[in-house]
Amino acid sequence: MPGKQPEPRPAAAVASEHDTKDSLGGLTPEELQQGQEAALALEERMALGAQTLVHAEVEQLYQEVRPLGQGRFGRVVLVTHCQKGASTGTGTTMALKQLPKTSTSLRSFLYEFCVGLSLGTHPAIVAAYGIGIESADSYSFLTEPILHGDLIAFIQPKVGLTPSEAAQRCAAQLASALEHIHALGLVYRDLKPENVLVCDPTCQHVKLADFGHTRPRGTLLRLAGPPIPYTAPELCALPPLPEGLPIQPALDAWALGVLVFCLLTGYFPWDQPLEDTDPFYEDFLVWRASRQAQDRPQPWFGLAPAADALLWELLDPHPRRRSPVGAVRGYLGQPWRQQDEEASGLKEGRQ
Repeated sequence: MPGKQPEPRPAAAVASEHDTKDSLGGLTPEELQQGQEAALALEERMALGAQTLVHAEVEQLYQEVRPLGQGRFGRVVLVTHCQKGASTGTGTTMALKQLPKTSTSLRSFLYEFCVGLSLGTHPAIVAAYGIGIESADSYSFLTEPILHGDLIAFIQPKVGLTPSEAAQRCAAQLASALEHIHALGLVYRDLKPENVLVCDPTCQHVKLADFGHTRPRGTLLRLAGPPIPYTAPELCALPPLPEGLPIQPALDAWALGVLVFCLLTGYFPWDQPLEDTDPFYEDFLVWRASRQAQDRPQPWFGLAPAADALLWELLDPHPRRRSPVGAVRGYLGQPWRQQDEEASGLKEGRQ
């Protein structure tokens, strides 16, 4: 959940035409314009959102049913409407995300609230309701309730997501959600199992949540703190502009590749995408360069050729050669684990 963060500067404020063609994810004029339009639309929505905030204490409006999630900067609870004279809430349940003012500015709250509204209706994105609340100590907004926790609880260590079809189903839904976000000129920037909510006990349907880190395409970004497995390698290098790297959807493609690996294996492919620091990432680069079976890193044992091909596309260290998130669709229905491939071969042999 987002708290107080420095606001990245739009690329348009500093980037020249020469800068936008830099090899580390530079923008074409069309891409830059798309990001500018998205930024302007968000500013307009935030101005309107500030004018329509409901000023009241949450307890006066909603009855808490139970907690749904707790993060560093806030919490999410299941609520129902309060009615005067009633001892409990009544009516439809909703999820209320509450962010304390001690760690959240009005602008950062409005930003996350309005990004969620700008995404509209998508089956794999948590639907935001147009109700923002300012209380004495917090800011809050309402979304549809997702009641089965997040994806991290469904990923088994050293096993991944089971049954195996669930990994493909989850990857396809998330790729569709990210494509929708990218089509609106935005980059999600925070894909991880904790931000993927599960709608049912068997993980048939998932939804993307938490949009506090989402930014318009082309926003200049610097890496804050050490990289994590989902951090794309171009963010770990010196930025092409002093103010940072103009962000692109390729950042989300990298994170999706890492998440797919986690879904299939139950662990990360590496800790950090740094060649001279992380031996697992270095082994991956050696394998990519040689394309020889003997160089296949141990964490990749057990994956089928279709999964290898998809992950090589999404985890290309060069952002301009990296496949978009929609590449997932080209590999659906094929075995992603060797055990699935073997089971399929046995089945065909019996027929």
